[in-house]
Amino acid sequence: MRKIIFLIVLSVVTAGVYAQERQSDSQENQSDTDGSFVSLRNDKSKGEKKKERPVVSKYLIIDIYNDTIHVDTTLSIKKHHKFNYLRRDDFGLQPINNIGQSYNSLVKIEERNHLLPLFGARARHFNFMEVEDIKYYNVPTPLSELYFNTTFEQGQQLDAFLTVNTSPQLNLAIAYKGMRSLGKYQHALTNSGNFRAIASYNTKNERYHVRTHFVAQDLSNEENGGLSEDGVDQYLGSGDFVTQASEFADRSAISVNFQDAESKLLGKRLYVAHQYEILKPTDSATTRFAIGHVTDFTDKSFTYEQSELSALFGDAYVTEAIKDRVALEDFSNHLFLDFRNIWLGQLKFRVGNSNYNYGYNTVLNQANTNGSGLIAITQVPNRIKGDVYSVGGSYKNTYKGFTIFGDGETIVSGDFEGHHFTAGTGYQWNDSYGATVTVGSNSVAPNYNFLLYQNDYINYNWQNDFKNIESQKIKVDLTAKGIAELSLDYTRTDNYTYFAPDAATGLVQPNQTNETIDILKVKLSNEFRFWKLGLENTVLYQNVQGGDLVYNVPEFVTRNSLYFRDRWFKKALLLETGVVFKYFTSYTGDGYDPIISEFYTQNSQMIGGF
Repeated sequence: MRKIIFLIVLSVVTAGVYAQERQSDSQENQSDTDGSFVSLRNDKSKGEKKKERPVVSKYLIIDIYNDTIHVDTTLSIKKHHKFNYLRRDDFGLQPINNIGQSYNSLVKIEERNHLLPLFGARARHFNFMEVEDIKYYNVPTPLSELYFNTTFEQGQQLDAFLTVNTSPQLNLAIAYKGMRSLGKYQHALTNSGNFRAIASYNTKNERYHVRTHFVAQDLSNEENGGLSEDGVDQYLGSGDFVTQASEFADRSAISVNFQDAESKLLGKRLYVAHQYEILKPTDSATTRFAIGHVTDFTDKSFTYEQSELSALFGDAYVTEAIKDRVALEDFSNHLFLDFRNIWLGQLKFRVGNSNYNYGYNTVLNQANTNGSGLIAITQVPNRIKGDVYSVGGSYKNTYKGFTIFGDGETIVSGDFEGHHFTAGTGYQWNDSYGATVTVGSNSVAPNYNFLLYQNDYINYNWQNDFKNIESQKIKVDLTAKGIAELSLDYTRTDNYTYFAPDAATGLVQPNQTNETIDILKVKLSNEFRFWKLGLENTVLYQNVQGGDLVYNVPEFVTRNSLYFRDRWFKKALLLETGVVFKYFTSYTGDGYDPIISEFYTQNSQMIGGF
């Protein structure tokens, strides 16, 4: 890892020396509107011609949906919200005890649309980069970014990125994000690494396009089982102003449940998306037609190791150290046809196949004694594997400010059933005012941790035939630039699946409720400026009906940034500095189970209100 970090930093620094010269603020620095890479201008000071530096709008970032933005080099309060371990806005997330451990979701995460169950260990996936998180680039000169931050004692965060176009047709990018943090509590060390290699290419006639990436990720966490009963008393006592000077004000002195466990999530993915344009705009002024193929091979595994058994998790099949590992191989292929017409809009049709293989290396036979004293053998299988076939499509069109869009996919054959569908319309009055209404429906099986799990601890072995989680959603987004952004989101969910302590044993078990849960979320964001002061606000209100003691979230979550803004040193420096205030109302926050690396519903311990 050290060698990789050294090579990337060296590459970034070298590229930065040649590529990241300060751009002139004068009008002559604007490059031509035809998109050419560089143009020549006369440098009178040296009496020779010199290549003009391209403006920042020439540096493009493209996602898998082909939506394109340009690189934003500004530093502001809004960028401050992304200056963290996740490298994205973490509103609605409450970190637990150490950087890189996990986050308590003040706003329940809505997973991206998918047809098959997700791999378990969802508490470890906040920093796991999926296909949608990988971006592609097109840059006129080498572009680099280096992010560095310290952590909670004896550690650092580093995210180094470098991309270059060797020609207008070929772009290459490489990146590595690494982190190590000891933490404030005993046995809470975290390590993570996210390596990305990215490439995109198109032929000179722009008929053939390909985008591909390879990602290798490892997220390792020491597990301590949380604070012991004595540790809770020590923690609460250290919060008293009178006893702040006690030994327990040092969090490393507070006792935890154990100090010999570790969990690790590993993942590798190779992704290739390519297409050939049979008919392109130069052939027809109004129509484009392309055929394409997407392949995705993903390999994930989760391992839990512990040197000695802990009574916290009940009895075990073994008497010594345990090491349990579960893995998933998912290989998918999709073929698609893409038709675009200036009048009819964009229509895409796709068919797909996914081959999945999830599970363990051994079959478990459990012996259970019934009321009459007879012993019954229950077999917990070790595999969920098979194939599913799907069809889907999408549509989008824009006319005189109106936008109509839709996307859907359904499984037509296989052992799983599922679908997802989203449709909506929007209207943009001008650059400042717009509105969008979106409706959606999806049906998908719970993640694999709910369906099948094996472990050396007796309690953590199950096989379930849960129903699909069904949900319907309607969302309204209103935008008034410079005034406010308002989002109203209503979701109805059936067959909600969750982990919770068993009433008899107190040990965590998977559950599925037969109640309908209605969730209303209203989010308001705005910003006020007066003189050299600014106040940025984000407020979220949540109301949950049904699913009492199952779906726990705070009623209000808010973040407010008060800052001072001014230009100094003859306006060469733009400064924004201030304070950020965060608050959420008290609620029974979810607990964390290290064996399955999942959050579970609990209704005894309150958090928040501060």
